Amino acid sequence: MKKVKLDIVGLSYSQTQSGAYALVLGEVNGRRRLPIIIGAFEAQAIAIEIEKMTPTRPLTHDLFKSFANIYNIEISEIIIYNLVDGVFFAKLICTDGQNTQEIDARTSDAIALAVRFNATIYTYEFILSSAGIVIEGNDFLFLENMDAITKEHSSEDMQTSIPVSGYQSLSTEELQQKLEEALAEEAYEKAARIRDEIARRNA
Repeated sequence: MKKVKLDIVGLSYSQTQSGAYALVLGEVNGRRRLPIIIGAFEAQAIAIEIEKMTPTRPLTHDLFKSFANIYNIEISEIIIYNLVDGVFFAKLICTDGQNTQEIDARTSDAIALAVRFNATIYTYEFILSSAGIVIEGNDFLFLENMDAITKEHSSEDMQTSIPVSGYQSLSTEELQQKLEEALAEEAYEKAARIRDEIARRNA
């Protein structure tokens, strides 16, 4: 089967599904997008690696990477290989330099590991054809309407998270204090949103 390379193009909080995040994968050199609903913990694990934040203690996926590194195991790629009843299935392609093994994983966990190992993300053409969405306009507008789109696609176990809003009314000094508090609490999605607001003001 033909494999299609994907990149992470968006990760946004869903205002209509409590605790849910929309992870958006985009076809490389194409206009199709694959939205997947994931839980808060997995969204946090992906976001802190993308944002290059350093947690005070290793998260589960960081621990997995450290364990793999000690035994010279690399994840070369991950493949989203099936879609059954709205649920995406993924597998890790692992190697120690001599042997290659495939390990079944939830898609959100697989991608959280892919960003840590710089592994390539793939899916098959039939999955993009059935669950992908073609973007004709601006990607940002697509992300703005993610709530309506992602209801029709995969869902995984949701975990509670705290929505972040209202930072526009705070001063830059207050935002900086909130950022330090969020990092101390290991609330990384919250920290990223505060940092984005600070960056927007300094632009």
